[in-house]
Order: sequence, then C-alpha cells, then structure tokens
Amino acid sequence: MNIFEQAAGRLMVALDCPTVEQARQLIDTLEGIPCYMKVGMQLYYSEGPDFVRELKDRGYSVFLDLKMHDIPNTVKNGAFGITSLGVDMFNVHAAGGLKMMKAAKEGVQEAMAASPALKQPILIGVTQLTSTDQTMLNQELGIPGTVEQSVVSYALLTKEAGLDGVVASPLEVQAIKSACSKDFKTVTPGIRPAGSAAGDQSRTLTPLEAMQQGTDYIVVGRPIISAPSPREAALQIIEEMKQAW
Repeated sequence: MNIFEQAAGRLMVALDCPTVEQARQLIDTLEGIPCYMKVGMQLYYSEGPDFVRELKDRGYSVFLDLKMHDIPNTVKNGAFGITSLGVDMFNVHAAGGLKMMKAAKEGVQEAMAASPALKQPILIGVTQLTSTDQTMLNQELGIPGTVEQSVVSYALLTKEAGLDGVVASPLEVQAIKSACSKDFKTVTPGIRPAGSAAGDQSRTLTPLEAMQQGTDYIVVGRPIISAPSPREAALQIIEEMKQAW
C-alpha cells in the first residue's frame, strides 16, 4: 500500500447530503479514491440499510455514525443488527455508561458468532461533540471541568468497556492517546482545511495538524461536499495528510 492509499484510507468523507441522489453523485465524483464513507442519521434514516449495502458492494469501508444511546439491551440488539450489515465501524455514546458500552460489544460478538464470515467492525464511543465548547459543557450539560477533562474521562470509560477507540475533536487526541495508549483509536471530526469556514464546529484543526496530533482517522464533510470540485478538494486534503508521513 503506497502513501496515497494509506492517507486516503484514513480520510472519512461524511455523506451529509439531503438526498440519496446527491450522495450517489458525490460518490461517483470520488470514484477511485480509497477513502472511508461515513453514513450518518440523515441518509440512514431516509434510505436505511440498503444504502450501506450499496456502499459495501462498491468496495468502500463504511463508518455508520448513528451514535446509539439507549438502555443496554436496546443498544446490544442495535449493535447486533449493525454488525450484521457488514459495516467497518460504528459508534455509541460513551455517556450511556459502562454497562451500555459493554452491551454494544456483546452485540458485536453475538453477530460475529452468528455469521463468522463477517469482518469485526471497529466499535468506538462518542465523547463530546465538536460543537461543545466550555460554556455549553459547564452551563448547559452541567458537567464540571474542562472539555478535555470530560473527553479523557469518557475515553477511559470507553477503554474500560473494551471498545476500540473514541470520537473526539483533534485537539484532544494527544491527551486521549496519553491516557489510553497509542493503539486506542481516535476518529476526529472538526477538520477544516485552511480557509474553510468553521460552521457549527467549535474545536477544529486542519487535516495536517490533526494527523500531526496522531489521530487515526479524520472526518470531513462540508469542505468536500460544498467545494466547486469535491474530487479536487478530497485529493488536496489527502495530499495535505501525506505530509505527516
């Protein structure tokens, strides 16, 4: 695998498109770039599992970003269903607690036992959304301390539950790796190439900065989707990521 393929495999394109037709058009535009495709609530709730199967049939790695947060048994059953779809990664909210996250892992294991040909997905916990700032954390969510302290606390809980990593902003990657080990995976939204608008993200870095922090995957949506040429935007991001090698 060359450096381009390695970098592209760590880029997750967020398919945050209002219609499946627009998502397919974007995928066609990116044809041949071996990146991850991230399917979130918008497309999954409208198109369901068939769209995930379509992406897998086209050869893409898929991160199903549904952020499950419910009672343990419900999450366990959801994890079973998601794993059975053949996704490569999915997530649950770390705020659901230790028992819930352990139940998610049990759901993965039971799905694998039922269908041994399945590839085991990477299971990660969501810490704090990249839209969360200090004021929101303390005053609205009622969580004391700094954002980084909250993120690391959730990361440690996620590791204790036996999950593979967490979603966090790139600003917390080094603290997470330090607390949980370098092998504990980080998936980082809030990536904005130089000159891009931050939008509703509060804690952002550029693709190169995120890679230099040691993150495993970066998630990029609007800077690719809204670009005049999404393909050129994606390729430019990959070129920037390659500088970290």
